[in-house]
Amino acid sequence: MNQRYLGGLYLALAASIWGGMYVVSKVVLHSVSPIALVWLRYVVALAALFMAAVASRQSWRIRWRDVPLVLAVGVIGYAVSIWTQFLGTKLSTAQMGAMITSATPAFMVVFARWLLGERITRRKAFSVLLATVGVLMIVGVGGIHGNYGLGGIILGVAALTWALMSVLVKRVPSTYSQLVVTAYAILAATVVVSPAAVPQLHGILGKLADPVVWGGILYVGVVSTACAFFLWNKGLQLVDAGSGGLYFFFQPLVGTWLGWLVLGEQVSLWFWLGAVLIMAGVLLALRE
Repeated sequence: MNQRYLGGLYLALAASIWGGMYVVSKVVLHSVSPIALVWLRYVVALAALFMAAVASRQSWRIRWRDVPLVLAVGVIGYAVSIWTQFLGTKLSTAQMGAMITSATPAFMVVFARWLLGERITRRKAFSVLLATVGVLMIVGVGGIHGNYGLGGIILGVAALTWALMSVLVKRVPSTYSQLVVTAYAILAATVVVSPAAVPQLHGILGKLADPVVWGGILYVGVVSTACAFFLWNKGLQLVDAGSGGLYFFFQPLVGTWLGWLVLGEQVSLWFWLGAVLIMAGVLLALRE
């Protein structure tokens, strides 16, 4: 398979998994605090990645000069971005969270130009515009009321840091195992969030007797973190960063669809029109 299409498949799968994660986490968060859930998902993900790397006999060696880059991926993307996404949504609305974090691909185009020297073509810019309009149709541009300024600023930080992380991944040498790189980055994020998360773990052990809770934590840790982070990093190694950001739009697309299918949330005609525009933007980028 052409590397561009294979990379696009990896990225689409990762973003789709994250879209489904919101349905699962919505249930789990009734019993576990957001920061505690972030910590638990990373601990579970580390165990899964370690077993996968050992089973496939991956090399754990990374040159010292590349260690700061891997640490930056973990701290900027997996710690700061994920936590600000949770916090910003809590201080505003889920709709606003979907809208603002959907700016990530546009930031990726800018960072790719600045850090990687990637050219911003007319086709690439138009494909991002198409997909952005599609997301706005899905999440809606009206109906947001109240003073959510602080939450909006924090969500902007989440979008900015995830875009920066996604471009930094492109600078990690492709000779390294993406399983190992992802494991080291998640380990860095786990260390950073531990001081805030560990005190909130009291009382969670009793709730783990509920199969819905521990099943949700396993899904969020193994599928949405270990598998999805690996697929995202692997996909970004196979496509240019500017076009790769388009696949992030599969997250609100799949999340809204699963919310309609599983949770019975209402979906309007705008959702389907938005989905068509997102797919058009992705296909346009693939043909470049």
